[in-house]
Amino acid sequence: MEITDQFNPDDVNYIKRKVIEYNMEELPDHIKTSDEDISFILRDDFGDIVGGITANMFWHHIHIDFLWVDKRFRKEGYGSLLLKKLEDFAKENACRLIYLDSFSFQAPGFYQKNGYKIFGKIDDHPKGYDLYFLQKRLT
Repeated sequence: MEITDQFNPDDVNYIKRKVIEYNMEELPDHIKTSDEDISFILRDDFGDIVGGITANMFWHHIHIDFLWVDKRFRKEGYGSLLLKKLEDFAKENACRLIYLDSFSFQAPGFYQKNGYKIFGKIDDHPKGYDLYFLQKRLT
């Protein structure tokens, strides 16, 4: 046996599939759902991307990966609209909660304003900043 240190996307995907396979073996059927990537994209009148939200849905919950709005359009409510679109999708798909992480220099206050609650925090990560974990229960 040997341990290699070369990054290979196929190897990483294999490990991910094996962990998911194990998890699915351990869970009762009523909890199991498919693993689905989700995105809602905000485009301007020219079709250019000026914002979006990406997430992953599984086990009746959603993890937000990224939410971004171009600097020119921030503070105009587009972030909240994207978040609402994802929340509506979550409710339509019987999801129980949405969760995410946000650095202190990003937008934890934005998420709190939209009904998300902090459930954890890593201080001084990266150095001089904090990492917040937030969730919103839907049921």
